[in-house]
Amino acid sequence: MKEKLLAFERLLHIMDDLREKCPWDKKQTTESLRQLSIEEVYELSEAILKKDPSAVKEELGDLFLHLVFYSKIGEEEGKFNVADVLHAVCDKLVHRHPHIYGDVVANTEEEVLKNWEKLKLKEGKKSVLEGVPSGMPAINKAIRLQEKTAKIGFEWDRIEEVWLKVEEEQAELQAAIQSKEQEHVEEEFGDLLFALLNYSRFLKIDAEAALEKTNQKFKKRFEFIEERAKSLGKNLEDMSLAEMDAIWNEAKKA
Repeated sequence: MKEKLLAFERLLHIMDDLREKCPWDKKQTTESLRQLSIEEVYELSEAILKKDPSAVKEELGDLFLHLVFYSKIGEEEGKFNVADVLHAVCDKLVHRHPHIYGDVVANTEEEVLKNWEKLKLKEGKKSVLEGVPSGMPAINKAIRLQEKTAKIGFEWDRIEEVWLKVEEEQAELQAAIQSKEQEHVEEEFGDLLFALLNYSRFLKIDAEAALEKTNQKFKKRFEFIEERAKSLGKNLEDMSLAEMDAIWNEAKKA
């Protein structure tokens, strides 16, 4: 524990030095750091998907730096410091885990999550859906909305029911396409995506990670097509879809 505390203390001292002496760090604000922090989280996500412990360690360090940076700015503005931030999250964790720090019984993950949502409502939140950021990417937001409502019982009982909902939404999309009303098509397409994301939860699949793996697979196979076309002395623009598809199948085998 002592080594961990010393490492954190070292980071705090370095942050103090940077704010005092580095021209770039001195200029930063919470607003200027915001987008950079978002990028750091995506880089951490990529490292996790690649199962690269060294990269995960590096990206966690970058993220730690940003958290300390925000806390330092808060201290300079007289609003809060890093101790306030850490005590606040500790207090919240203790309060929301009465099965650990109180006399509430929760023997399963489901019971813990239900108690969590009940406590948040008692804290003054008007909806179980509060806390889902409006700016969150749509896929992540859809899953978080489903997870939160599931905690209070708004959930299918069986996975077969979820798939029937997917098929129902697929049929409604096809009907909308036949109507040729673009706004209706978009609405039904969104409903189908929402139902598929719900199905992914029942399959215990991380939909965002699954889609990203497919993105990477597509990228790798298309780059294979580009390299093969180049070796054949051809331009992709001059190749037929059938020619490119044949190379695509080679990439799949490779």
